[in-house]
Amino acid sequence: MKKKITNYKKRIINFFKYNKQFCSYVLLSLLMCSLIKYYTIGQFFAWQSFFLDLALIIVLGAFGFFYKPQKQFTYYFTLMIIFTIIGVVNTIYYSFYNSFASFSLLATLKQVGEVGDAVYDKFQLTQFIYLIFPVIFILIHKNLASKDYFNFVAKFEKGKKTFRYLITAGIILMIMISYTMSGTAFSRLSKQWNREYIVDKFGIITYQLNDLFNTLKPTIVSMFGYDVALKQFNDYMTLNQAIQSDNKYTDIYKDKNVIFIHMESISSFLIDLKINDTEITPNINKLTEEGLYFSNFYPQAGVGTSSDTEFTLNTSLMPALSGIAFVNYANREYITIPSLLKEKGYYTFSMHANKASMWNRDKMHPSLGYIDFYSQTSFDIDEEIGLGLSDNSFFRQALTILEEIETKNEKYMGTLITLSNHTPFANNELFKQIDLSHHSVDEELQEDPMLENNYLEGTKLGDYLRNSHYADEALGGFISYIKNSPYFNNTIFIFYGDHDPKFSLKEYNNYYNYNPETGQLYISLDEEYYNYDYYANELNRKTPFIIWSKNNPIDKEVDYYMGVIDVFPTVGNMLGIYNKYAIGHDIFEIKNDNIIAFPNGNFLTNKVYYNNSKSEYKAISLDETLSDDYISKCKEYTDTIIEVSDGIIVHDLLNPNKKENIK
Repeated sequence: MKKKITNYKKRIINFFKYNKQFCSYVLLSLLMCSLIKYYTIGQFFAWQSFFLDLALIIVLGAFGFFYKPQKQFTYYFTLMIIFTIIGVVNTIYYSFYNSFASFSLLATLKQVGEVGDAVYDKFQLTQFIYLIFPVIFILIHKNLASKDYFNFVAKFEKGKKTFRYLITAGIILMIMISYTMSGTAFSRLSKQWNREYIVDKFGIITYQLNDLFNTLKPTIVSMFGYDVALKQFNDYMTLNQAIQSDNKYTDIYKDKNVIFIHMESISSFLIDLKINDTEITPNINKLTEEGLYFSNFYPQAGVGTSSDTEFTLNTSLMPALSGIAFVNYANREYITIPSLLKEKGYYTFSMHANKASMWNRDKMHPSLGYIDFYSQTSFDIDEEIGLGLSDNSFFRQALTILEEIETKNEKYMGTLITLSNHTPFANNELFKQIDLSHHSVDEELQEDPMLENNYLEGTKLGDYLRNSHYADEALGGFISYIKNSPYFNNTIFIFYGDHDPKFSLKEYNNYYNYNPETGQLYISLDEEYYNYDYYANELNRKTPFIIWSKNNPIDKEVDYYMGVIDVFPTVGNMLGIYNKYAIGHDIFEIKNDNIIAFPNGNFLTNKVYYNNSKSEYKAISLDETLSDDYISKCKEYTDTIIEVSDGIIVHDLLNPNKKENIK
């Protein structure tokens, strides 16, 4: 027995002695994978994902033993370059979307050039730390080569035998770790829509390989999953087909014109916010008092951000799980607000002063039912802010087009998409330079009693406040014109924020817990401390949603919890249109029983916010008692609608040519 142990020990020592290049590849790659998790989800070591990454690094590295030691460097260096790209891309991507990149998003690379400033603004040196590892590997290789190491170990090389040992070891390690995983974990792996959870449990390499498989799956087998998706769809619709509403808002806007105002990055955080007695969004604040204001309205955008909100609002479907609906599934058939109104004789149109190709709108907007798309070429780019035409000029020029549309059409429906408040929220000379400093009195300094602390100056949040103030001012000019115009007497306007500005916990925490008197942050022991945690941040992602008209305003606040997916059923009921395949609900029918599902599997009700990645939740009210059955039913509903909606999108289930298969 002692002899066997000695022999095993000798074999292990000899393996490291004669395979220094392979071992350095494994060590550097494993460290790289750990850093990817650290710089994204903040988890450097989680034992299951750590050993699964190790197992896959060993298995992939084993194929290098088909080459002689002198030739192995190219193979291992190529693998390390791939891991480096995975690290850089995912770390940058995570800073934008709090999620991980997908192969299905390759089609959206052309968008990067359009938002170059926004991408550049997110760059940090730590996102490129992975470049160090291939460099270290090169140095190790050169050092070994200088000592004639590879010619020496070639005498002892047993490539195929070593390959079998490593493959066996890697597979055994994967099986052992797999036995520690729950069925729920593997279910989430197969669904792929909770990417943070997959990386945390299975590792970055497993995630990326699984993502590649899911991306190629529909291409390899065009009908893959169709029957399953169709059955899920039919089963769901049998029990949950959207009802045709009958409440006090039914048909109140029937045959009226309707214009949606898509307000870029306008968050409810801004509502009634004052800095030094200056309202940041005075015009939107006024709209909340003059119109039907939904104060708990949440976007449900995924990686498609603004385009996802457009998609979900117009279709009452969730964003696509793989890729982006606007980019990857623009050729599908959808039942939408514009298409149903077009059937009723409405002229439908959209306006956005950016390039028509941005988010593939030139192809997707016709699929949504818009007859015309007034893009960048329809406007005189006479005043630029950020990514393009200023909101002030956009609204001014849009009004001329709108008046012409009203003159030529009995009924119309349109969407105006703003641009100036887009990230990176850079300060601009056209902005009103509102005072963002804090002023305090120091009684001991009689000569200069006022102390000034510019704690917001130069920060991303400070720049966002100035951007938003400008966007609100431009919107105010538009509203003022509407009120005084002889046009638009039979028109309702629907204003909505497309998504929050996506600031980090740290950036908001620096705002909520900053003590301007000392220049320091409050700590948990301080009476003024505000516990701005993950859940507070998620609840802070809501945006304004307001229905307003100049002649017949309904000044009422609606505090039911509502998602973008509920807009179509709610507004559709008001306009006299109905989509029986809507996944969302008329908020005036479901009221406080609504469940807002998010693409990552999280959900929100008026009672609780649920974190799907950690399988934990936080009650909205500490006085609320929540049963396991309540959480379980909400989670089951969330999972179901995410899967049903994705099946509709991916397999084109609403296509009239496939309707014979739908019950």
